[in-house]
Amino acid sequence: MEFWEQLDFLDTLGAVTAAGIYLVCILIFAARLLRRPDLGHKLGWALFLAAAPLAILLFEAPAFGREALYYVQLLLMLGFLVLELALDYVLRLDFRRSRWGVIGYVVFFFAATGGMLGVALKGGPVWMVITLVLFFVMAALAFIQRRVTGM
Repeated sequence: MEFWEQLDFLDTLGAVTAAGIYLVCILIFAARLLRRPDLGHKLGWALFLAAAPLAILLFEAPAFGREALYYVQLLLMLGFLVLELALDYVLRLDFRRSRWGVIGYVVFFFAATGGMLGVALKGGPVWMVITLVLFFVMAALAFIQRRVTGM
């Protein structure tokens, strides 16, 4: 695969990964709104699938001279996935009942998912529009479901 073809593939992979992350989060928040936190928890496992393409993008980034912000964006999302795995799936901490826990978690969540918009932008203007719409839907549902369910 030639340099530009590989770059196009990786840029599309990043955009598809961002869209997938947003879609899974939308489904998780919708499940919570439907009072099905068990379903949301199961859907959460799908979020961890994003770690593979994120790792590929991170590994391939130096070959394409990616800027420092690109690394930050990928590392934030990978870091969030590690935090999510630790808090909700390994340690099973009930941190959402604590104001400080929720604030820290939400800030990290939006830093990570917001950073994925920058990764998606590399896929071109169509992907940017798609992911921006998905991001705003996800963000709205995050706050709505928190208000409705307290989760």
